[in-house]
Order: sequence, then C-alpha cells, then structure tokens
Amino acid sequence: MSEKDDRTVAIEVDHVTKRFRLSDAGRSLKAAVLDRVMRRRAHEFTALDDVSLRVYKGETVGIVGANGAGKSTLLSIIARTLTPTSGSVRTHGTVSSLLELGAGFHPDLTGRENVMLYGSIMGIKASEMRRKFDEIVAFAGLESFIDQPVRFYSSGMYVRLGFSVAVQVNPDILLVDEVLAVGDADFQRRCMDKMDEFRNSGKTLLLITHDLNTIRRIANRIAYLSHGRLAGLGDPTLVTDRYMSDSVMKESMVVDDHEWGEQSAAHFTSAAFVDPKTGEEKTKSADCPTDDPVFRLRWHADRRIERPVVGFAIDDSISGRRIFGGNTQISGHEIPFIEGDGSIDLKIDTSTLQVGEYIFSFSLHSWDHKTNYHRLEHTLLLRVQNRKWFDGLVSLPVSWSGPNPPET
Repeated sequence: MSEKDDRTVAIEVDHVTKRFRLSDAGRSLKAAVLDRVMRRRAHEFTALDDVSLRVYKGETVGIVGANGAGKSTLLSIIARTLTPTSGSVRTHGTVSSLLELGAGFHPDLTGRENVMLYGSIMGIKASEMRRKFDEIVAFAGLESFIDQPVRFYSSGMYVRLGFSVAVQVNPDILLVDEVLAVGDADFQRRCMDKMDEFRNSGKTLLLITHDLNTIRRIANRIAYLSHGRLAGLGDPTLVTDRYMSDSVMKESMVVDDHEWGEQSAAHFTSAAFVDPKTGEEKTKSADCPTDDPVFRLRWHADRRIERPVVGFAIDDSISGRRIFGGNTQISGHEIPFIEGDGSIDLKIDTSTLQVGEYIFSFSLHSWDHKTNYHRLEHTLLLRVQNRKWFDGLVSLPVSWSGPNPPET
C-alpha cells in the first residue's frame, strides 16, 4: 500500500456534481407554462462537475481558480450548507467554517449571543463556550462592541468575529474562504499566525485564496478548479504555475487587439523573447531559464524620426498589477533617430521577481511623449522560475549587521 493510502482521510469528495436552476425572472408567463406543458428542462448552471478529491488529516490544501470556477460551492458542500446534486462528501472530525461574510450570524442578535449560538450549532456545551468566550472576543478585538447587534458591525468586524469563533472552537477541520481579505493588515497577520498554529497542531485546513504567494508557502497541496472541474491537484508550485498559464492564455487570445498609436509614421513589427540557447525569437510566450532575459523589439519607420523613445512595462498576470516600467529615456540610452527597419535589445534582471508569470507591454513614442507611435499592450508572456524563495512579488537587496553589543 502506498504512503498516501496509509494516511488518515479527513475529507472525502466523491464524484460531486452541483447544478443550480437559473432564475426565471423576466421570462413571460406564456414561456413558463409552455415549459411545463412541453416538459422542457429549465435552464441549469453546473457549478461543480464530477469532482473527486481526498484531503488527509493534518494537511493544508489550497483551492485556486478563476471567479465562478466552483471553489466556494465546493467548500459550502463540504460544510453542508449546500447539498450536491449527485455524489457524496464525508468528513471525519468536527468541521468549522468561515465561508462568507456574516454567514451563520443572526443580524438581530448581539455578538455575544451569536458566539453562543455558533457554539450550540457546533454541539459545544454552553459552559465550554463561556470558558472560551473571553479568548474569542480578545482575538477579534471587539470588547467594546460584543453586546451590540451584529447588524451594526462593519464588514471587518463581521470577519474578525467569525474567524475568531471558527478557530477558537478547536475543530478538527477548518474551511476558510477568501473573506479574510476583508480584514486589515494586522488582523490578516494574526489570522496567518493562528492558521500556522492550527496546522502545527495536526489539524486539517482547506483554504480558498487568490493570494498565490501565500498559498504556495503554507499549502501541502493545491487543487485547481476550472469551470467546475478539477483541473489539477498536487504540488503547490506546479499547480499554481498551470493555473497562471491557463489564465494568461485566455488573455493571450486577444492580445493582438491591444495596440494603438499613430502607426503611419512608425510601428513595431515584432516584440520577442530571444532564446539564450538557440537565438530563436518567441513572440507569444516563453519560459525564462536565465536571470537576465533579452527581448528584441523590431520596428519600421516610414520617415526619419528624431530621438524616439522605446519603453516597456511588466504586469503580474493574475492581478494585473503593474510591477515595473521604464524606457530608454529614463535609462539614459538615447536613440539618435530611426528610419526604415531597425531593432533594439532590452535585457532585464528578473532575479528579483517572484516565481510566476508576467505580461510585457512595449511602446514607441516621441521624446516629448506627445506622440505615441505604437503601443503593444500585454503582448508577451514570460514565465519566471526563480530558485530563490522570498515573500511578496519582488526581492529587494537587503543586508544585516550584528548582533549589536548590549546597550549600557
């Protein structure tokens, strides 16, 4: 028997499918009657399609995927707030969940009453919840508001109380949706510390997040959902790389349309990554096997253009966040003029970038920035596979000194 088979299963998802009947709002009475008389099937949406997976005791499993991929539906079925259309889910141990803002809270009850109600739903004795109560409130930081109806709570207060209750009841399995992103930086840090403590104690954690850097760090495995189906399950780096690649490929289907400028005077003829081994120019996507990749930008100018500027920008492929941008003018590399066909090479030190996929844009414009001859937006995808681990998107040069002698 394999090592995997020897481990204790905490969550079993067996061929789960979940379909939702879409709203009939706006349809005529005649159409509804004809549907019933002619036995036409109502329009349905398949949120989960034959999903099977096992999560083992003590594991942390992240769930990634685009919005609408079925992530929250899967967690809701595991938490038994939804029932599957077909298939089954079995959990072994007590389950606590934080699936959506305010889920499980009654708006007319106070924070104190909701804490006690949650414990009752979890099957925890009132005496035990009273013993844990002060610790729950202290972690949430809601001492001044705990006796106010939760309908007056802000979104952050909702999440703080919900997460505090979910972890302090000491479940065997914790399910957490993206709602933690609502909290402030200090609360998110305390949540991460609490989840680390939870994992170190041998508990099971299932977590939905769009923060790929964090999930790669804390997860043992990652499940990738795409259009309701399980598209990947396994090593955090490999699975998130596939997810990012799929996400960018959807974008790359329309990248050729993302261009503009007064191209009658000058325009790019190609923007490519130059393979360091073969010299081949790749114009759509490429892996980056070196820390200083070279890009080659080719142009054609119908007339002489004095002192043009060539620029570039790097965006994170998942969030769309601008990582860095520059141009020949900023770098002090002046191009005297262009006329006819020409090219320029750009070398970038990518050793400071986190592992991931990045989309490059390029521009050709006048020295005074008043004329944009050609802009290629999101035209080239580069997959960076940095061997050095660090937290965040970019690595900054740092140095340490010390320890310092004791102060007298």
